[in-house]
Amino acid sequence: MAAPDAQDEKESSALLKVLRPSSGSNLSVSARVLLRVVAGVLVLALILALVGVFLVRRSFPTTDGEISLPGLDAPVTVDRDESGVPTIEAETAHDLFLAQGFVHAQDRFWEMDFRRHVTSGRLSELFGKSQLGTDTFIRTLGMREVAEQEVKKLDKTSLGYYEAYADGVNAYLKDKSPTELSLEYAVLGLESGSTEVEKWTPVDSVAWLKAMAWDLRSNLEDEIDRSILSSELTEEQMSDLYPDYPYGTRPTILGGKAGQKAPKDRSGDDVDDEAQAGGTVTGTDSSAEATAPTDDLLDLRDTVTSLPPMLGRNSDDIGSNSWVISGEHTNTGRPLLSNDPHLAPAMPSVWYQVGLRCKKVTDECPFDVTGFSFSGLPGVVIGHNQSIAWGLTNLGADVTDLVVEKIRHGKVIHDDGDEPLQVRKETIEVAGEDPREITVRSTRNGPLVSKLDGTYRKVLDSTIGADSADPKSGPADEHYGLALDWTALRPGTTASAVFAINKATNWQEFRHAASLFDVPSQNLVYADVAGNIGYQAPGMIPRRGKADGTVPRRGWKSEEDWQGWVDFEDLPHLYNPERGWIVTANNPAAAPGESVQLGEDFNYGDRARRITKRIKDAVDEGRELRPADMSEIQNDDLNPFAAKLVPEAVKIHSHGDEDILEAKKLLKQWNGRDAASSAGAAYFNVLSKTLLEQTISSKLPEGVSPGGGSRWYLVLSELLDDPNSQWWSGEGVEGRDEALRKAMKSAWAETEDLLGPEPVTWRWGILHRLTIRNASLGESGITPVEKLFNRGPYEVSGGSGVVHATGWDASVGYETNWVPSMRQTVDLSNFDASNWINLTGASGHAFHPHYDDQTNDWAANVNRPWPYSKRAVAAAAEDTLTLEP
Repeated sequence: MAAPDAQDEKESSALLKVLRPSSGSNLSVSARVLLRVVAGVLVLALILALVGVFLVRRSFPTTDGEISLPGLDAPVTVDRDESGVPTIEAETAHDLFLAQGFVHAQDRFWEMDFRRHVTSGRLSELFGKSQLGTDTFIRTLGMREVAEQEVKKLDKTSLGYYEAYADGVNAYLKDKSPTELSLEYAVLGLESGSTEVEKWTPVDSVAWLKAMAWDLRSNLEDEIDRSILSSELTEEQMSDLYPDYPYGTRPTILGGKAGQKAPKDRSGDDVDDEAQAGGTVTGTDSSAEATAPTDDLLDLRDTVTSLPPMLGRNSDDIGSNSWVISGEHTNTGRPLLSNDPHLAPAMPSVWYQVGLRCKKVTDECPFDVTGFSFSGLPGVVIGHNQSIAWGLTNLGADVTDLVVEKIRHGKVIHDDGDEPLQVRKETIEVAGEDPREITVRSTRNGPLVSKLDGTYRKVLDSTIGADSADPKSGPADEHYGLALDWTALRPGTTASAVFAINKATNWQEFRHAASLFDVPSQNLVYADVAGNIGYQAPGMIPRRGKADGTVPRRGWKSEEDWQGWVDFEDLPHLYNPERGWIVTANNPAAAPGESVQLGEDFNYGDRARRITKRIKDAVDEGRELRPADMSEIQNDDLNPFAAKLVPEAVKIHSHGDEDILEAKKLLKQWNGRDAASSAGAAYFNVLSKTLLEQTISSKLPEGVSPGGGSRWYLVLSELLDDPNSQWWSGEGVEGRDEALRKAMKSAWAETEDLLGPEPVTWRWGILHRLTIRNASLGESGITPVEKLFNRGPYEVSGGSGVVHATGWDASVGYETNWVPSMRQTVDLSNFDASNWINLTGASGHAFHPHYDDQTNDWAANVNRPWPYSKRAVAAAAEDTLTLEP
């Protein structure tokens, strides 16, 4: 790639000639002095600009020509298309992953290094003492230590792939200064001084899987909120706020349609897969649960939500859509598979598109796969190979429990024998300051993530009373702590599962690969070129004792401990259902009693119901579905709450209030869709937020605020059917109609404040903007730095609970906080007819042409062609890099 220096020097020279007065000039001395000062300032500004250009472009990688890559057995080619997406072709698997490590480092090394610092609790080394809280929490969890254990347990082949990948990364790093790797190092150096870049290791790769598991951790925040709320609300009020999933009106994954039961024969195997998992408890007596003091839980909640964006604030909007349609309903007679995972937006995108191809697919080199990878991790996470395609959504299984531990004289009390509290010391290096030493304490259930103050004993006695007769209860020196029991803190096999999925060629091989995918627990949808479709729920999912995981359990009661793991064969799965489609959108896999108990907290099914309706309508009408139809479904922005709230709102008597009259008129004209250009959508979403605040939030304990989305839409929908509910009353308001009138009036005023007095100018997209922030420096508080790395704002359609899931937090504002992080549709009749799009671009280098070049298409829901065959890849190639041994 050509350097800009020569052209920049020409421009500089031309500018100086313009500024330099000629010898015959009649300018006065003072004018000449002033001109020289101005010229000096301009030259200085130009020099700074040239330095900036040099620093920005210095880290741009070479993507064309030839480069030597030590460690290769044979030459490797890297073809990049117009989006900068690489397809890597090699003769051996070793060379393939060596090259993938090299290419990932070319485009995304800062992202990789930042993730490494996050997962090892070392952010303070880069950013100083402001990150001590985050580092302390991550060190307490011990993600890095678990990753080290997993690497030691890897099979020889998988370990070889990780080592080859690390060698490729390190080959790229060799002899490069930090500023040659990425602009972020230059910016960081201005504040913290120079940074030493360490070699990459397999542990660095595997640790990132733990970070993704944390991002998809299911119901930890719900467990905290339930504990806080249950200390102040009645059982009836709790039931109002945590309604049961409406199985009669919304679908399950296995059932497919609302109220439809799971088919009896669904395995696709010759073995009996219908055995229920013994020992599963579907509920528990609330008296067997422990309730922690609200201040301690709020502190823990604050800690969890303050972690870096890549470790994500959990939400009902964290999830995904995926569906697969059999050939009987498509125009080609072969399946279509679509997927769009919903995550917090980040610059660059969490995903990196790549193709990995062995020149000849053999047992020794079994890969011909393309899709979405994570930088820092070898292989492809979501995509397709020559035989199968797959997608992922979050299963929602309850794999995290808070555990109240009783501690006395340094021992953890347990009814089957007390145990010493496990204690270790950790040293955290801090940029510009002395190191800090922290103490991490753990029990058999996990690390202690919060202390519980001395009032806990009173809370415990008043809520369950059962321990007042416990002979081990009562000494003054007894205290309590809160431990986190999380499946991801046990060594697992997901690090090998990625390769197993990548090389699977049929349903049986795919299920075997899924059995290795233990953390995070996901819904896997499947299709193959033979025309089969399927679904598998994998994961390390606990068999529960006498505690259901909705609130903290008592660590001293063995009957409340996890009782082992659900067997893989007992987990929900489905193969070639008669209906011809499978939809997963974080809704329950099955109704109670139809499969093993996975948890109590799932998405409330608005997206699943809408996707299912779109597919079923097409099938009922006899329409053959095409890839374009899949994109239309992904872009569906119908608000699920509109059909309930709008009819009630337009019936409200205005009593001559002009604002109410205008509001009713606008809602009557609105089509119920959260389009970016819609005035009705803007007002409706302000109204739903206002209604939630005035009806629910104002009556909850401080620190707990409804965030909106499907659960809260259901809560409000059920309240709308109960005009005299106590929730409607308060501050001069009595009953539903008065509460609605007040909310409509308040919402109209707020919308005018936000968007101006003329509704004709209102746009939902203005309120619901998306700014894609750099995960490391994007919220530094330094405007010039943020402008360097962040992009946006973009006006986007969609919303919470909507298929086009651009989620927002109603407790904060309207800004987009969660997005479809990528989109794909795979055509199993012709892989080259498939399409995909990423949130940002292939490059992690600010100002690189491929830094954000996919974002405008993403925002417009325009997917790009996805070349796969050798012929298609060659035709699409704009740069070809040959890596030589």
